[in-house]
Amino acid sequence: MNIAANPHVQADQTVYLKDYQKPSFLVESINLDIQVYDDHTVVESTLVMNRQTAGDLVLLGRDLELKSIVLNGKNLEVGQYQLDHEQLVITHAPDQVILNTQVVIHPESNTQLEGLYKAGGDLFVTQNEPEGFRKITFYPDRPDVLAEFTTRVEADKKFPVLLANGNLLETGTVGENRHFAIWQDPTKKPSYLFACVIGDLAVLKDHYTTSEGREVALEIYAIEKDIPKCHIAMEALKHSMRWDEEHYGRPYDLDNYMIVAVSQFNMGAMENKGLNIFNTSCVLADEEYTTDAAIMRVQSVIAHEYFHNWTGNRITCRDWFQLCLKEGLTVFRDQSFSEDLQSAAVQRIDDVAVLKAHQFPEDAGPLSHPPRPDHFVEINNFYTATVYEKGAEINRMMSTLLGKEKFRQGTDEYFHRYDGQAVTVEDWVNALSAGSGVDLSNFLTWYNQPGTPKLEAKGEYDEQNHVYRLSFKQSLKVHPKYPNLKAVPVPVALALFNAETGEQYTLHCQDLFVNEVQDGVYLFDQDTATIEFSNVTQKPVVSLLRNFSAPVNLDFDYSDDELAFLIEYETNGFNQWQASQTLLERILLKDHAVEPYIKAIKNTLPDLVKKDPLLASRLFDVPTEGYLGSRIDHDYKPEAIQEKRNSVLETLARELGAFWKETYLSLDPSLQNDFSQAMGERALKNIMLSMMARQGDDSVFDLAYTQYSQTKNMSERLGALRVLVWNDAPQAQNALDDFYRRYKDEALSLDQWFMVQAANPNATAETIKALTEHPDYDLGTPNRVRSVSGGLSNNPVNAWSFGVEHYIGLAEYFDEKNPILGSRLLQVLSRWYTLAEPQRGNVQNALKDLQPHVKSKNVKETLNSILSV
Repeated sequence: MNIAANPHVQADQTVYLKDYQKPSFLVESINLDIQVYDDHTVVESTLVMNRQTAGDLVLLGRDLELKSIVLNGKNLEVGQYQLDHEQLVITHAPDQVILNTQVVIHPESNTQLEGLYKAGGDLFVTQNEPEGFRKITFYPDRPDVLAEFTTRVEADKKFPVLLANGNLLETGTVGENRHFAIWQDPTKKPSYLFACVIGDLAVLKDHYTTSEGREVALEIYAIEKDIPKCHIAMEALKHSMRWDEEHYGRPYDLDNYMIVAVSQFNMGAMENKGLNIFNTSCVLADEEYTTDAAIMRVQSVIAHEYFHNWTGNRITCRDWFQLCLKEGLTVFRDQSFSEDLQSAAVQRIDDVAVLKAHQFPEDAGPLSHPPRPDHFVEINNFYTATVYEKGAEINRMMSTLLGKEKFRQGTDEYFHRYDGQAVTVEDWVNALSAGSGVDLSNFLTWYNQPGTPKLEAKGEYDEQNHVYRLSFKQSLKVHPKYPNLKAVPVPVALALFNAETGEQYTLHCQDLFVNEVQDGVYLFDQDTATIEFSNVTQKPVVSLLRNFSAPVNLDFDYSDDELAFLIEYETNGFNQWQASQTLLERILLKDHAVEPYIKAIKNTLPDLVKKDPLLASRLFDVPTEGYLGSRIDHDYKPEAIQEKRNSVLETLARELGAFWKETYLSLDPSLQNDFSQAMGERALKNIMLSMMARQGDDSVFDLAYTQYSQTKNMSERLGALRVLVWNDAPQAQNALDDFYRRYKDEALSLDQWFMVQAANPNATAETIKALTEHPDYDLGTPNRVRSVSGGLSNNPVNAWSFGVEHYIGLAEYFDEKNPILGSRLLQVLSRWYTLAEPQRGNVQNALKDLQPHVKSKNVKETLNSILSV
């Protein structure tokens, strides 16, 4: 029978954390039979369910054509259940239920890239987090329902690969042209972790022996020509498995671990139990085709998804409000892992740079929300920097206070208590407290309120008694939806330096925590507080928030000379960088003199280039125009920021004179065996080229073109191409044409070709139009869309002028076709209200004009939030 749906659920209904209720029924097991045909797919499911609480049996389903429904062996007719576009409800269901349903779905026309969808000509894949499984079959599609899955996948033999979660039980043929595979996952899991893959793929195989002696088959699936680019990912996977055993005592629990690389994918990657599905950009890596940064990202994301096996899969979220529970902890774990791959200081710099560029502006704007939100309309809109990056910072703060040993005791307790369960943020903090013996309950405040705290600090030196006093005050910007904001616990890692010798004082203060970190750590959890340091023989220079010990905005009355001092003498690489960023921000936004910065750079960089080229490359970071714009709350003029930033860069280029060319010619990354060292030298070479170009010496273009032509490394090739294109060099078009010829069949490399042109500061509306009309631009591939839209957003002058029409047009286009992508593209315009007039009014009117045209929950919620200012 073909049962029509009767829609009555409001699309924009708000869901609140306070309204959480346990599901009426739990699922003991589910048997799925997925039969894929060219123009439709049939899904049959058998659910074995038991009542948990009073209430109706509610199964969630979306875009499903229901063919039959059988309850405990009896066919149900239309009057025996209720059906609409969102759910199937059976009233008066018995306490024990065996429910059989058959539905028809259409993955071949599913452009939203959720549920089961076709990703190219020869590949069907799933994406079920957070609510995609309801697009496959009727099910209580929520994370607190965990079940054993047995999956039969059937398709034409032109799709030789048939994968699902767990262990392979059986394969066979169906008639002449079809075949099947049956998989069983022995671990109970929520539906968002279900995955299946049907396609024509090649495979890279390896193995790993766990600390418990289990032999694990490792497989990475990709199209044939991409298999050579999977070796770095495979090594990263084995490294991740070993690292999790050594640092957290967590061995892998299945006999196989599979990764599938997919080009059409909204996310970076997905941790489905034993069958991870990855965006190709997060699994394919090779020095010739991908940049150093992309290689680092691949290793980090491989680790992230593997670490989810315990922090996300074995222990999952009770509800989607708890998303930061699994993501924040796992991001912290993958950041810690990445610190072993390169300079720990540089890893911290890179992580904080992302936090400040994305999460801080989010916290300061209309999309601000707590790491654990208390309400949402569309949960996909809350896969945000606040949930991930700020969530990681909360875990880092607790780890800093506990030290490695006690933090490990706390995580051991968490795994022991909650393995196989769906839990909350409170459960995590309680287990961490119980295991470590340290009460961390006050950190729940961080999870439950929005905004970036402002930490004001003042220093006072008592010369007569050799005492240095530090006074702290914390405050939060008033938030209209959260009127009762409280003080949060802020771990302040700090050091005192002798201003004359540059030596670090030994800290004498009874209020400091004693743990494994080298710095003194003070836990400040009141509105105001003061601490005193004795035996300070000279007025010191204080270094605060070392290693960025808390995600706060620091307000300390440093003199420019003190910041320059920290650039030269601070032994913590992160705080060297932070001092340079603070000084540059003053120069760029408050018109401070540039001389102290230039002097410090001249004194610091030559030796650092030889000792730690990667850290040296980061000390050349000048805050981006986008970050500087995020620090301005009103009357923001992108052109003025661009002009000031260019002026500082040109001064730096001029003042260091021959240093740039001499350093460039002295660097040879090919002689470095250590990847981190070589990566640093390549980064420096590209910086040197860029600075030489700012000196106005056209001979740099010959150097750049030689580097472009002769290197076999994508970081060097792309860096040279960027210098040529962005400076309109005579060789620019030849290099662009050559790059296209080399990489036109390499999708990720070609993404870079699009991005370098879209990110060109001199790009025009015609540039973007030509790129979006190029035959290789594909609206069905999110990576390609982001290559242009993301490149454009790198230049606020362009983004806030002709870019506004670009982003609004894409949001409207993707509103129904891919609302997740449409919502995220629209978020680029979230800080429109900070612009100066008339630009402010123009963007506001354009956003208002879009409102009547959007229908999806994703885009509508984002648009309404953006306009709520």
